[in-house]
Amino acid sequence: MSQNLGTSPDEVQFRFRDDEPVDHGTVTVDSALEQTNAAAVRIEPGDDARALLPFLDRLALIEVNFPGFGDGRGYSAARILREAGYAGELRAVGDVLIDQLSHMRRCGFDSFAPDKRLDEEDAARAFATWENVYQRAADARRTIPEKRHEA
Repeated sequence: MSQNLGTSPDEVQFRFRDDEPVDHGTVTVDSALEQTNAAAVRIEPGDDARALLPFLDRLALIEVNFPGFGDGRGYSAARILREAGYAGELRAVGDVLIDQLSHMRRCGFDSFAPDKRLDEEDAARAFATWENVYQRAADARRTIPEKRHEA
């Protein structure tokens, strides 16, 4: 395989970070707001990621649950967190499918724990699907218009 798909601690199949994985469980958003020592939280559909913004500096891991492939609210949560400056691990968990991987990376996810293990060759192709992009996103890739103006 030509692309490094990262490490695989426990249930995490793909991880694109060099720091140590968080080794403790996550709490709900409501619990994280009440606990001053919570370092890992799990966002469920319907949770408002903006509630975590005052606490981003203490969170090492935020998991975003995708209970079904048709529920895209987690993409918005990821963008909100990354655009607010969250630099910790952002993990997509649940019903994560091959055709979503590239889009999830663009939104800021840097680790993936799918319910069902994904084929690694298919995943490598998915992560590399869009070499050039038109819109800015959380992944901070240079856009096609930016590249054109550099020439």
